[in-house]
Amino acid sequence: MVRRVWSWLLGRVGRVLVVTRYRVPEGDAAEFQELTGPAVEALAARPGCQQIRVGRATDDPELWVLASQWDTVGSYRRALSNPDVKLRAVPLMYRCIDEPTAFEDLLTWDPATGATTHTSDLHRPWNQQPP
Repeated sequence: MVRRVWSWLLGRVGRVLVVTRYRVPEGDAAEFQELTGPAVEALAARPGCQQIRVGRATDDPELWVLASQWDTVGSYRRALSNPDVKLRAVPLMYRCIDEPTAFEDLLTWDPATGATTHTSDLHRPWNQQPP
């Protein structure tokens, strides 16, 4: 029963921000950057990927981030199981700091629509449809 509810939820949670952080010694930065291109290409080719960014902290040059936005947590999880992503993105992603990475959008802003509040799908009863 729990597995069925979890798989239902994976397809229901709307817009998901995925943030993976990396601690990269300065001597490894060039090698790390070489891994980011294939990883971004592989992830961007998967259905549900809306955006990907790679950046480095301005105050701590050893701290890097790979941030992506997905239609649902399910589309992100399915992308991770894709063979091309496993081949091209996992060599980068296995280096990430071990911490939670997927976040549901609760408040967003963009120039076209302004601020938008989103209802949490995580606190909705499992059998209730999203609005």
